[in-house]
Amino acid sequence: MTALDHIELSLEQSLDHCIKCNICTAACPVGAVTDLFPGPKYVGPQAQRFRKPGQPSPDESVDYCSGCRVCNEVCPTGVKIMELNTRAKARIVEQRGLPLRGWLLGYQYLFGKLACGPQAAIANFFANNRLVRSLTEQVIGIARHAPLPRFSRFSFRSWFGRRTTGDRQKRQVVYFHGCATNYYEPRIGQAAVEVLEHNGFEVIIPEQGCCGLPLLSNGAFSHAKRHHEYNVARLAPYVERGIPIVGTSTSCTLTLKEEAPELLAMHDRATRMVAENTYDIFEFLRLLHEQGELKTDFQPIEAVLPYHAPCQQRAHRIGRPALDILELVPGLKLNESSAACCGLAGSYGYKAEKYQVAMDVGADLFSWVQQSGSDTAVCDSEICRWQIAHGAGVTMRHPIELLRDAYGQPADRRA
Repeated sequence: MTALDHIELSLEQSLDHCIKCNICTAACPVGAVTDLFPGPKYVGPQAQRFRKPGQPSPDESVDYCSGCRVCNEVCPTGVKIMELNTRAKARIVEQRGLPLRGWLLGYQYLFGKLACGPQAAIANFFANNRLVRSLTEQVIGIARHAPLPRFSRFSFRSWFGRRTTGDRQKRQVVYFHGCATNYYEPRIGQAAVEVLEHNGFEVIIPEQGCCGLPLLSNGAFSHAKRHHEYNVARLAPYVERGIPIVGTSTSCTLTLKEEAPELLAMHDRATRMVAENTYDIFEFLRLLHEQGELKTDFQPIEAVLPYHAPCQQRAHRIGRPALDILELVPGLKLNESSAACCGLAGSYGYKAEKYQVAMDVGADLFSWVQQSGSDTAVCDSEICRWQIAHGAGVTMRHPIELLRDAYGQPADRRA
């Protein structure tokens, strides 16, 4: 039996644990705002019994699953509903091929490579031009109003390559920055490097590619597998030397830890080592604090800010490490939202027919942020930051930026 057979068997066994309680349906943020999605139970364990190799998918509505994992969180019997739905989407791609829109959204990092740099101003102009966005929606189906990030004038890797770090530290850590930090938000990577160095680490930036999550979300499993294999090959040698991997994109770290190995049935030794030694950055910092090794020479930050824990962060099942660490900063108070999802869910809300669904899902979150009275909100995920800024009209920050400020590190504003 192959590894793929094993994971298929695991999922088949998982669906048999469904007791038809409808808790997942009641909690589903998508099902709550549209009748186009009948709910996780129906398109997950119910429909899975009719999905057979070589046969067409029995239920097209599975494409309206956003992959937010709320169903997994609330299921009392541990049914892997999100995984069932994602693999069902992959079956459709196998049967019909990857459409152009899925390819563009899955390989979005290629646009970052082309547009990041001195040409960013021109790229941003065309990317946000109303006529261009309207034509793109009509021809390709990418929503004209969905929040596109702005390309940066320089990449995070170019900034890192130019800087001097001083004395070599005894402790080392690998930083997996992800595509968003490299091409759109280098300030996030700058803050992460400065925080880690302040705590006595030499930060290593190895060659790396896209984590593959956008491809997984669009059902392009074979494409995603090549990306994950590329990253594992470059990260595993550091793990062999006892060097941990940290990331500021909670989506990327979850993909390295769990989503890619599980969905792609990759269970070789190198993949397992990378998965077991990858940490979300605040998960890593909290471990340091528990060991008495985190520097707590914080300067006060007098602020009360709304904080949203994204779906992908909750899927780590590690609690709220950013809140645990930032509560140590004098004067700083973060109020956590109770919203299930921001709605954008990776590339989901970029699809024209799903844009309004995404906005409706995030409506309560946007309202809560606005009612806080703060013009700034905090979130660990780049996708959620873009969506909340779009829906609530506020400035968004990553928690690592607040921690860098608390350490009194001057922010590099060249982004």
